[in-house]
Amino acid sequence: MEEEDREGWVFVRRRPYEWDGLGSGEDVPPNGSLQIRFAGPAEHWTDAAPVGNGRLGAMVWGGVATEKLQLNHDTLWTGIPGDYTNPQAPAVLSQVRKLVDDGQYVEATAAAFGLSDHPSDVYQPLGDIEIDFGDSHINHSGYERLLDLDTAKINVKYNIGDVEYTREHFASNPHQVFVTKITASKSGSLSFTISLNNKLHHQTSVNGSSQIVMKGSCRGKRIPPKGNVFDNPEGIQFTAVLNLRIGGDGAEIHVVDDSKLRVEDSDWALILLVASSSFDGPFTKPSDSRKDPTLECMNILKSLENMSFSQLYTYHLDDYQNLFHRVSLKLSGSSKISCEEEKPALTSQTNATFRGTRRLASSIPDLSSEVTNDVLVSTAERVKSFKVDEDPSLVELLFQYGRYLLISSSRSGTQFANLQGIWNKDIEPAWDCAPHLNINLQMNYWPSLPCNLSECQDPLFDYISSLKINGSKTARVNYEASGWVVHQVSDIWAKTSPDRGDPVWALWPMGGAWLCTHLWEHYTFSLDKLFLQDKAYPLLEGCASFLLDWLIEGSDGYLETNPSTSPEHSFIAPNGKAASVSYSSTMDMSIIREIFTALVSAAEVLGISESNFVDRVKKAQSKLYPTKIARDGSIMEWAKDFEDPDVHHRHLSHLFGLFPGHSITIEKTPELCKAADYSLYKRGEEGPGWSTTWKIALWARLRNSEHAYRMVKHLFDLVDPAHEADFEGGLYSNLFTAHPPFQIDANFGFTAAIAEMLVQSTLKDLYLLPALPRDKWSNGCVRGLKARGGVTVSICWKEGKLNEARLSSNNKNSLIRLHYGGNVADVRLLSGSVYVFNERLKCLKTCSVGTDFS
Repeated sequence: MEEEDREGWVFVRRRPYEWDGLGSGEDVPPNGSLQIRFAGPAEHWTDAAPVGNGRLGAMVWGGVATEKLQLNHDTLWTGIPGDYTNPQAPAVLSQVRKLVDDGQYVEATAAAFGLSDHPSDVYQPLGDIEIDFGDSHINHSGYERLLDLDTAKINVKYNIGDVEYTREHFASNPHQVFVTKITASKSGSLSFTISLNNKLHHQTSVNGSSQIVMKGSCRGKRIPPKGNVFDNPEGIQFTAVLNLRIGGDGAEIHVVDDSKLRVEDSDWALILLVASSSFDGPFTKPSDSRKDPTLECMNILKSLENMSFSQLYTYHLDDYQNLFHRVSLKLSGSSKISCEEEKPALTSQTNATFRGTRRLASSIPDLSSEVTNDVLVSTAERVKSFKVDEDPSLVELLFQYGRYLLISSSRSGTQFANLQGIWNKDIEPAWDCAPHLNINLQMNYWPSLPCNLSECQDPLFDYISSLKINGSKTARVNYEASGWVVHQVSDIWAKTSPDRGDPVWALWPMGGAWLCTHLWEHYTFSLDKLFLQDKAYPLLEGCASFLLDWLIEGSDGYLETNPSTSPEHSFIAPNGKAASVSYSSTMDMSIIREIFTALVSAAEVLGISESNFVDRVKKAQSKLYPTKIARDGSIMEWAKDFEDPDVHHRHLSHLFGLFPGHSITIEKTPELCKAADYSLYKRGEEGPGWSTTWKIALWARLRNSEHAYRMVKHLFDLVDPAHEADFEGGLYSNLFTAHPPFQIDANFGFTAAIAEMLVQSTLKDLYLLPALPRDKWSNGCVRGLKARGGVTVSICWKEGKLNEARLSSNNKNSLIRLHYGGNVADVRLLSGSVYVFNERLKCLKTCSVGTDFS
C-alpha cells in the first residue's frame, strides 16, 4: 500500500433512507454493471468522460503519452449584473397588440422585434490540466478506460512493457476538490510534466515546490463572434490551484519554466485541483465582490493536508451513493428475474460502509456483461448494435447516467445545471451554454422528483428566487404589470428580459411561469408544507399576479395573451406569409392554466383560499382560452387553425398540457388525448435528442407503450462527432445526448421518461407500469421511484405482468387509488410501514420499515 494511504479505512455513518423498507433500512447497491466503457483515449470532447461535484467538473480524455483533464467551474461566466428593462417597450407592446387584434400577424411579428433585448452572457471554461508522460508512453498495451456510475469514478489503465499504470479520477462534493491519482506497478517508474492552461486571460505560476496557481478573469462583456478573448478581461475573477503529492524512495519534483512541475522516478502521484471565483451572487458586480478566490483555494487545500486518497474517496463515495443508491433498475427480455431478497456480497470498496445491507432482486443476473470471447466491448459499440439487439441493460445504463449527471451538475449551494450541465470546453459554446427556459432548464430537472433526487433541485429554486427580483423590474417597466416575468434565455446574472433577435424565440414571457410549476410539483411529491408556505407560494403568487395583468379579455369573452408565440415555431398567416406572433398560443394557455390551478391548490393547503387574490385567480381560471382541436383532428398549436409550415417541428409546445402538465388526461379529457395522439403522429419520430425524450414521456402519458419504446430505440443512434451535422438526435460515445451539438437536457429527459413509463401519479392516483413495453422488457424490477403524495414505489414484474409492488409513504396518513391492469384499489398508507401488493392489488403483507420480509 502506498505511503499516503496507510491511514486505513475511514468509517462513515450512513443515514437510513426514508424510502427503504425492503430490508434493513440502509441504502442498497445497484445490481450489475453500470459502467461506460471506452475502447481508447478520446479523440473528441464527446469521447471524454465527465465527472463533477455540482460546482467543479472535469472531462477526462484518457490520453496515454499526454493526458488532458478539461475543467469547469459553475460560476465562470462573462458579464456583470445587467439592467433587464426597456422603457420603450410599452409603446411597442401597444402597437403589436393592435396589429394582432387587426389580424395583421406578419406586421405584428415585424413590430415585435422592437420588444427584443440583448442576449444572455456566456458560460466559460476553467481550463485544462495537461500531463505529459513523454515518448516512452507512446507504445502501450492493455488500454482500458471506464466511468463507473456506481462510484462516480473514472479509471484508466494501460501497460508500458511490464509496468502497469493506473489513473483514478473523481470530484468530491464533501471536500470541493477534483482528485486524480496516478500509480505505477513498478517502483520509480512514474515520471511526467504537469501544467495548467486556459484560453481566458490568465497568469500561471508555481507556488513553492508542489503547487501551480492559475489566476484569471472572465470578460466583463460577452465575446462578439470571433472576437478577441483577451480584450476587456475584467469581470469574474477566478483561481485554480493544483497541488501535487508524490511517493517513492527516489521520487522528486522539479519546477519547469516557473509554471510547470516535473515529477521524476515516483511510485505514485496524487493531484488535487481546487478552484474558486469572485462571483458573489447575481446582483453583485465582480468589482464589488469581497471574495478572494485565491484565499478560498488555499483554505480548501489546507483542510486537505492530512487527508489521504482513500479518505477522500471514502467520503466522496458516502456522499454520492447516499443519493445514487436510492433507485435501482433492472430490465430483461427473458424470464430470469426474481424478486427474492438475500444479503448482497460486499466488495472491498464498500464493505466499510455497507454492512448489513439488503437488496431487492439481488438474484437478477448481470445483464450488462460487456465481454464477448474475452474481448471488451465499448459502450459506443453497444449503442451501435442497439438497433439489432435492443439490449435492455443499455437502457438501464442511460437511465442511471441521467441520475449520475444530475448529481454531478446540481447540488445544494451550486449554480443551476446549464445547457451542458457544468461541462464546456469553449469560449463561445453552442447557444452560450445558457439555460433556455422554453424547455431546456425545465427538462434538466424533470428526473429530480420521480427519480428520488429531490435535493438536486435546490439550485433551481435558488435561481427562481433570483429571477423574481429582476423579473419584477422587467414586468413593471416593460409591461406595466405587477408580479414578475422571465423570458426564453437567461444566465448566471438572472437575466429576465427578452432575448435579442427574432420574436419566434425571443418574445416568450412564459419562462418564469413554466419554472414555477416545478415549485408546486415539489410540494406534490414531498408534501412539505413549510416549503410551500415559505418558498413556493410567494413565488407562485408573484408569477400569477403578472399573468393576471398580462391576460386581456378578448372579443369572445375569453382571457387571451397578446402577443403570443409558440416557442421557435412559425405559422402561415392568412395572407400566405410566415409569421410567429398572434394571440393565445396553446402553450401559453396551458402553462397559465397549470399555474392558476397550482396557486388555488396551494392556497387551500395553506388555508388562505378566501383571499381576494385567490378569488381573482379562480375567476380568471374559468375564462382562460381553451385547448382546441384542429380540423385535421390534432391539437391546435395557436388560437386559430393556422397552416403549419413544418409539421415535423422539434418543439411539442402545444402538448404541454399532456406532459409535463396535467390538464390533458386519459381519464378526464379523452377527446383531447385522442387529438394529442394524432399530434404526436404528425410530428413524427425525427428530432433532436431533447425532442425525442419529450416524445417518450408524452407517449407514456398516453399509455402507449409501443410508441414510447419506439422513441427509446430511436435515441440509440451513435453520433460521429466529426460529422455531427449529419445527425439529428442520438448519443455520443460517452452517452452525452446530441441535439447536435451536445445538449444535456435529453440525458435528463430520458431518465424522467423511463420513470414515466413505469410509474405515473397524481395526488390521488398511482398507476403501476402504465406504459411498460411488455414484449421488450418482459421481466424487471425498479426500486425507489417516487410518486406524488410522498409515496415511494418499488415494482417487480414477470412475463410482462406485475408480480409485486411495494409502497411506503412519508405522509402520516395517505389515501390513494392504486391502478394496474384495469384493477383499482383504495389504499391507505401509514408512515413507517411498507405495503406489499400482488397483481390483483391485494395487500399481501404490511411490515414496518426495516423489517425482514423473508
